[in-house]
Amino acid sequence: MKNGANTKLKILYLFGDLLALNFAIALSSSIKFYNGLRFHSDYYPELFAVFNIIWIAIMLVSKAYNIPRTMHFSRRIWRTIGFVFLHGMLISSIWVILKAYYFSREFLALTYLFFSFFLLCWRVILQYSLRIYRRSGMNYRSVIVYGYGTIADELISFFDKHPEYGYKFKGFFDSQDTPSDYLGTYADIEPYVEENEVDEIYCCLPYVEYSNIKKLVDYGDEALIKVKLMTDFRGFSSKNVELERYDHIPILSVNSTPLDDWKNRFVKRSFDIAISSIIILGILSWLYPIVAVLIKLDSRGPILFRQKRTGQDNKNFYCYKFRTMTLNLSSESVQATKNDQRITGLGQFLRKTSIDELPQFWNVLKGDMSVIGPRPHMLKHTEEYSHKIEKFMARHFVKPGITGLAQAKGFRGPTTQLYQMSNRVKLDRFYVENWSLMLDIKILALTAVSIMKGDENAF
Repeated sequence: MKNGANTKLKILYLFGDLLALNFAIALSSSIKFYNGLRFHSDYYPELFAVFNIIWIAIMLVSKAYNIPRTMHFSRRIWRTIGFVFLHGMLISSIWVILKAYYFSREFLALTYLFFSFFLLCWRVILQYSLRIYRRSGMNYRSVIVYGYGTIADELISFFDKHPEYGYKFKGFFDSQDTPSDYLGTYADIEPYVEENEVDEIYCCLPYVEYSNIKKLVDYGDEALIKVKLMTDFRGFSSKNVELERYDHIPILSVNSTPLDDWKNRFVKRSFDIAISSIIILGILSWLYPIVAVLIKLDSRGPILFRQKRTGQDNKNFYCYKFRTMTLNLSSESVQATKNDQRITGLGQFLRKTSIDELPQFWNVLKGDMSVIGPRPHMLKHTEEYSHKIEKFMARHFVKPGITGLAQAKGFRGPTTQLYQMSNRVKLDRFYVENWSLMLDIKILALTAVSIMKGDENAF
């Protein structure tokens, strides 16, 4: 019965998606050609069909409607936007391959604009309708737990707090009587399942015997019941736990990061190349000669300041900046401070406007740095703080950035106190563990606003 309900839900998803797509096409046609579904040429009905076929194919191949009940709502939204983007890429590819330039680009742009809006509205309405439906006790999954412990208690508490996910806890099975909801020992599980409706069985490690788990998994395969294993990783600060396989051996990695995934690295690298190319070609190409002349006129020394910094995986690289100080012997060990006598007159302006950081886009294009990431430190500071701040080196799992979450949140300037660096490192580690393209875009926007407003810590 539950499988039938899930099938109906998938059909409902698809029906609503296609309705949103076709309404977007009709509205775009009406706006562009002023005649509703009476298309501008004979080719448009074919495009109409291709739009629908490709969307159906994407949904079926990717199994997009197999959505976990506990998936965070924001992740569902971005997942939906990703499918729209993929659909657009496939349509664009067909358009270029077939040289179908007779289709109106304005019509295509309007279609995707409206489709994105209608699709998101539909998904939001469906999501909240499902939550209300499940809160009322419908479309639920019956759950039993084998092995009693604190982590099992937390799981049951999670089900109680979130009835919108539609889980009903039936009780515990354990070798000894549990405080409440005790249904029996391991030997009682199969008789209970045969007499009661059970959809999922959770095995709580390490409170159960391995041999029993193996038998329970085999039984679940026969009875078409999902068996899930739980273990306690609450003692680890990182939330990124990833299952890997060495042949048939399962391995849990407890310090994985989003950028361990090659797809995420590809997205971030593409973003870095795009932004650094725009800055280098659009700004540095004409600004560099001007700043170079001004630096030479202002003080003796090179145009660029080159300093070894700590990069990804604790590898050193040369970081480039416009020189803002007079030549001195302490630049490798002493941070700039307010009213620092080493900073030149022009240097004060370059630092205040962050123009001195622009040459680092060459570092980004080379691959030593990223546009967004933890700020690279002097080697001396890496050596010093790695012994004073817990998990300081974890910030080096990713490439350092021209700006980062810490800087966007106002942690900029010298770190004269240990707590200042500690706060930066907390934000850096949060960024490493929670990277997303949207987080990068948000940090970039916050940094731009900070530069325009003027940062009192920029000196």
